[in-house]
Amino acid sequence: MAGHGAQDHPHGADRLCEAGDRVYSRAVRRGRVPRGDAEQVPCLLELALLHPDPDDMDWLVPTSPQEVMTRLLHGLYDEVSASRRRMGAAVAAFERYAGLGGPAPSAAVAEGAAIRVLDGDARIQAALDQATGACTTEVLTVQPGGIRREHELSEGLHRALALRGRGVRMRDLYTHVARHGQGLLNYLELMGPAVEARTLDEVIDRLILFDRTVAFIPANADRTMALELRHPALIAYLVTVFERLWRLAIPLTAPLPDTRIEGVSHREQSIAALLAEGHQDAVIAERLGISVRTCRAHIARLSETLGAASRTQLGVRIAQVGLDKPLGGAAPPPAGISPRAPGSPTGL
Repeated sequence: MAGHGAQDHPHGADRLCEAGDRVYSRAVRRGRVPRGDAEQVPCLLELALLHPDPDDMDWLVPTSPQEVMTRLLHGLYDEVSASRRRMGAAVAAFERYAGLGGPAPSAAVAEGAAIRVLDGDARIQAALDQATGACTTEVLTVQPGGIRREHELSEGLHRALALRGRGVRMRDLYTHVARHGQGLLNYLELMGPAVEARTLDEVIDRLILFDRTVAFIPANADRTMALELRHPALIAYLVTVFERLWRLAIPLTAPLPDTRIEGVSHREQSIAALLAEGHQDAVIAERLGISVRTCRAHIARLSETLGAASRTQLGVRIAQVGLDKPLGGAAPPPAGISPRAPGSPTGL
């Protein structure tokens, strides 16, 4: 059966075949479908979009679209991270081999290289300034971490103003935490309609794309080195990653989704989902762009809200109220956990 499905349905969960789309859509609308409906679309079982109903094995129930979306996003995040590591290793290896040959290539050849290593803040800054000067249409950026510091915003302000003056469109992705930085709000107000910003619980590492022809990404953990990328295939891949994240992100001017559980904020829901995946506090803090201390304070409040006396009990309670699922896919909360009244502030 698995081989038959793979042969007849060579696709992933993000692009279903026509028959699979019909059956999955019907399952989502009705809550379940007879097992016989899925006989011609084994891809739905292979991709875990349908699974047996534990109360009646003759029926199949759908995996929630929100859960599928989160699974795809996490896979994309891991894929991008792995690609960056392989890219850095390849560049380091071949730069070493290049050093075994004759004299270094001329500046003209080096400037046209598909991948260039920029070592030190001065070289990185110079390359960014050059790309800014040549940009005519669009800049896409991903800015990980939490609240943006004033000096970080001011450092790039001259480039942003120069771009705005030429009518360049800018789109920026941040974590939800960045919403609470007054410096970012001031920057966006200054830039006006030239910049559009959206936020996600998590984003990939820093990325800057100019005119879909040149990109810059960090080459080491402390960001004292960067990679300048001009290879068309790499650029196309990074643009695809950005656009998929952009579609999932929430405009900065829009409120964050409500958790529908009284006393649980959107950030605490995100922490709960990562706790359910088994991540440690430090990893959760890094991925959400907050400090470990802040993360632990949220976990303490989450434990108090859910009535959990230990981490083990907290994990059980998270699963019971559905906080281990993405927003929109949570199960109704049990007695003692009240749904949030419509219109109530979500808090952070």
